[in-house]
Amino acid sequence: MKTVQDIMTKEVWSVKAEWSLEALSQFFFDKNITGAPVVDRNDKLLGVVSITDLARSSTISPTAGHEAHDYYVDTRIHSGLSQEDLVMLRVESESAVTVKDIMTPMIFEVEQEANVEEVARMMLKGHIHRVFVTLDKEVVGVVTTMDMLKVIGDYS
Repeated sequence: MKTVQDIMTKEVWSVKAEWSLEALSQFFFDKNITGAPVVDRNDKLLGVVSITDLARSSTISPTAGHEAHDYYVDTRIHSGLSQEDLVMLRVESESAVTVKDIMTPMIFEVEQEANVEEVARMMLKGHIHRVFVTLDKEVVGVVTTMDMLKVIGDYS
């Protein structure tokens, strides 16, 4: 019977609770991952954040980081407004919302010796896509739904 240690990914990238959502989004893109543990400044595990949490947040502008094209600007709207009015209407691309604001504070964790079937039941029951493997409260690995699919592929 396989254990978590047999299938876990040992390289786990964590994110800081104080990161902006823009930084989180870029991190997920750069690392090609869909979720990560959230840690404080002392690397204490606080929770987990995923692209689902990011998508639920309405603070990221779909055009953040991109210049608006002329065809998005209606000159009729701007004609009756002063420069001060236009500044008040501008949407900032950086938001005050941080990872800590959108993360899930509940952490699903298992020990390295746990068997894969137990982890599968935990993931199904909790409707989660990743379980963190801990040793003395420190994250030493992660088991994702992709890892579980690899196990199923080995049996067929």
